[in-house]
Amino acid sequence: MSTKYFVSIEKFAERHFIKKFHKKYKRAWEITMETLVREFQSFDVLFMKSIAEEIVSLNDIFICKTEFRIAGTKFSRKKSGNRCIVALNKKTREIKILLVYHKNDIGGNNETVAWKKIIRENYEGYDFCK
Repeated sequence: MSTKYFVSIEKFAERHFIKKFHKKYKRAWEITMETLVREFQSFDVLFMKSIAEEIVSLNDIFICKTEFRIAGTKFSRKKSGNRCIVALNKKTREIKILLVYHKNDIGGNNETVAWKKIIRENYEGYDFCK
């Protein structure tokens, strides 16, 4: 049985790439976001299916990366290039959506290094994300 998590979307995530997804995909994005929130409520299942990957952790907080597809598109999660970075707090059973982006939205040669820098610079308390 999976742990039930409370899912929230951080303001930074809403103001940046989510806004771009919504403008481009309209209703398909709304369906996608609803689906992501439902999936994240049972985040442990995503680990079991290898959809989520733990990147770094400190105590009870885990920074994880998932891949997703836009509703109604033909691309798989992996081939879509769409990513979501979340902070999972096992103690409080919370998931905070920190960043939602397409891999081409993140500049640089190393995608992971780039999004970790964004997290460190825009979120207090996640300086362990190195």
